[in-house]
Amino acid sequence: MRVILQILFTILVLLIKIEDCIRFICNNCYRLFRFLFRRKKIPKKSKHIAATFSLRTKIKYFSLGIFFSCFLFFLPIIILIFLQDLPSPKELTLRQSYQTTKILDKNGILLAQIYNTQNRTSVSLTDIPKHLQQATLAIEDKNFYKHPGFDISSIIRAISINLSGKSMQGGSTITQQLIKSSILTPQKSLSRKFKEVILAFWAERIYTKNQILEMYFNQVPYGGTAWGIEAAAQTYFNKSAKNLNLAQSSFLAGLTASPTTYSPYGNDPNLWQKRQKEVLSRMVALGFISQKQSLDAQKEKLIFKKQYTAIHAPHFVTYVKNLLAQKYGLPMLEKGGLSITTSLDLKTQEMSEKIVKEEVDSNAYLNLTNGAALITNPKNGDILAMIGSKDFDDPNDGNFNVATSLRQPGSSIKVVTYASALENGFTAASILEDTPVSYRTGTGIYSPVNYDGKFHGKVPLRIALANSFNIPAVKILNQIGVPAMVNLGKKMGISGWGDPKNYGLSITLGAAEVTMLDMATVYGTLANDGNRVNLNPILKITDAGGNILEQKISAPPQPILEEGVAFILSDILADNKSRAMEFGVSSPLHIPGHTVSVKTGTTDNKRDNWTDGYTNNFVVIVWVGNNDNSPMSPNLASGITGAAPIWHKIMKNLLSKTPETKPTPPSVVVQKLCAKKIEYLLKRTENTPECKPLQTYSTHSLSN
Repeated sequence: MRVILQILFTILVLLIKIEDCIRFICNNCYRLFRFLFRRKKIPKKSKHIAATFSLRTKIKYFSLGIFFSCFLFFLPIIILIFLQDLPSPKELTLRQSYQTTKILDKNGILLAQIYNTQNRTSVSLTDIPKHLQQATLAIEDKNFYKHPGFDISSIIRAISINLSGKSMQGGSTITQQLIKSSILTPQKSLSRKFKEVILAFWAERIYTKNQILEMYFNQVPYGGTAWGIEAAAQTYFNKSAKNLNLAQSSFLAGLTASPTTYSPYGNDPNLWQKRQKEVLSRMVALGFISQKQSLDAQKEKLIFKKQYTAIHAPHFVTYVKNLLAQKYGLPMLEKGGLSITTSLDLKTQEMSEKIVKEEVDSNAYLNLTNGAALITNPKNGDILAMIGSKDFDDPNDGNFNVATSLRQPGSSIKVVTYASALENGFTAASILEDTPVSYRTGTGIYSPVNYDGKFHGKVPLRIALANSFNIPAVKILNQIGVPAMVNLGKKMGISGWGDPKNYGLSITLGAAEVTMLDMATVYGTLANDGNRVNLNPILKITDAGGNILEQKISAPPQPILEEGVAFILSDILADNKSRAMEFGVSSPLHIPGHTVSVKTGTTDNKRDNWTDGYTNNFVVIVWVGNNDNSPMSPNLASGITGAAPIWHKIMKNLLSKTPETKPTPPSVVVQKLCAKKIEYLLKRTENTPECKPLQTYSTHSLSN
C-alpha cells in the first residue's frame, strides 16, 4: 500500500507540473457544470429555436463531460496497471553490491579480476576528485542539486520527439540515468521514459543527492566491461579514480554519453578530444574552473592503457576460481567484490614461465610440445607458482592445465614404494636382486625391465633407488604387497587412487595416474619430515566491506611417515655419487652447493617425463610431454634432457638467495658401516646383518 501511495503521489506531482493540461480540463469541467445546472430565461418569441439549440448544446457538453470524467476516473487505474511491474528504487542499493572480485598474489599484486559482464569496484563519493564530480555535473546535469529528479522541459521534448516518429533523445538527469542503467531496460520508448521519470522522482524521496551521485559514479557504464568510475579509471589510465587529474576527469565525464563513439580505442581520436573540450568549456561557463585550467587540460597528452590486459598466472587463476566457485558459488565470485590474496609469488611465476617456454621450444627436436611446472612450500602448503602449459595463449590447448590433470608419473612414484619398504623393515643397505623376473597376472606374464635395458645383479637399496632401477622396485612391491603402497600413497597425498585391488605390480613404475598437485603433496611430505601438509593457495579472503571471510592459519601437520624414513629417503635422493651409475656426476639433477633431493620418471614410449625434487623450503615438480599423449623422441634421456633441465634452472634460481642448510639426522636414525660405506639406518633396524657398528672402524678407511 505504501508503494502504491508513493506512485500515486508521484503521478500527482507530474500532473501538477503539466499546468496547461490540468487548467484546460478543470476549466472545461467547471463550465460544463455551470451550464448544466443553471437556469436560463428564454425569450418567448424564440422559444422553439432556443429550446432546440439548448438541447443540442447540452448533449454536446454532457458527452464531453462524460468523456473527461471517465478519463479522470480511469487514468489512475490505467497507470496502476501500466506500472504494476515497476521496480523499487531501493534496488539501487542492492545493485551496488554487485562488484568485481580481485585475485592477488601474496604481495598484493593484481593477478586477475572476476566478473560476469560488468567490471565494477565501488568507491565513496569522498574518494572521487571534486573536478571529476564537477565535470560530470557540467556535461550531464548542471541543475542536479536543484531539480526533483527530472526536468519537465526535457520530458516534453522527449515526448514530442517520440510522437514525431524519431528515436528517443537524451536530456535525462543524472538520477534518470542511474535508474536507466540500474533497474530498467535500455529500451527507448515513451513508456520506459515515463517509468524512468516516476522512479527518478521516487528515488530522490529515498536518497540524498550525494547518495544518488555516488551511486551514479559506481553504476554508470564507461565502455566495454567497465562499469563505474573506479573500473573506468583502471581500464583507461591504470590508476585509481582518486588519483585522476582534470584532463583525465574531463575525458571520462564526456565518455558516458556514448562510450563507443568517444572511445580512445576507436578509429577517430578527434571525437573524444572534441567531447573533452566541450566538457571543459561547460566547466568554465559554470565557474568550476578557469579558462587557463581548461586550456592546460586540453594541451595535456593523455596516455591510455593498452586495451588488452593479460591475466597473470592464468592457469593458477582458473584453478583458484574453480576452487572458490565450489565453496562460495559462481555468483558470489562474479558479483561479491571479494578480495582474494593467494600464496602465488608473481616473480617466481614469471621466472618459471620463462624457463618452461624457452626449454620446451629449444627441445622441439625431441618431439615434445608442452611443459608444466609446480612450485610449493612444503612447510605450509603454499603454491608459489603454477605453469599449466608452456603458453596459455597457444591455440593448441594452451589453456589446458597439466598441473591439475591426470598423467602417469613413471618412476617418480617409486618414492612411495620405498617409503613403504623402509617402514616394513627394509633399510638403505638391504641387498636387492636386479635380475630377470616374471610374474603371472590376470592378463598374462608381466616381466619388468630397467630403463637402460640392463641387469645390475645384487645392489643395495640406496643404489637401486638412486639410479631408478625398475626390477628391484617391482620385487620390493611384490614382497610388501600392493595394498601397502597404495594405501600409503593415498595418505601421502595422492587423491585419485582407489581400491588397491584395482592395481598390479606395475603401479610402482607409474601405471596409475596422478596429478602434479598430488606429487607436490607426496614430495612435500618427504620434505616436511614425514608430515603431510595439504596444498592451499588461499591466504585470505575479504568481502566488499573489508570483512574477513577466511584466513589461512597454520594447521597442525598430519604425521604420515616416520621422521627417520623421510630423512633416509631424502638422503638417498640427494646422493649424487650413488646415482652416478645411471646419470653421471654432472647431470641437471645436481645443484652444486646445495643439498637437493630429486627423482625422475619416464613412462612407456616416453609419453611423460617428470623431474620432482625438493629442499626444506621448496618442492618443484616438472613435467614435459604432449597433450595428445603422443610419444616423445626415443633420444630423450631421463635426468639429462626433457624435464630435468627445466627443474634444474627453476630450483637453482630459487636457491640462489637461500643459504644452504644441510639436513641433520633425527634421533631415530643411526649411522652404521654397511659394505665399507657409512649408511643411515633406523634404530629399530640397526641390527641388520649387512651392517656393523661404525665406531669399530677408523673413519680414514671409510668412504662415504
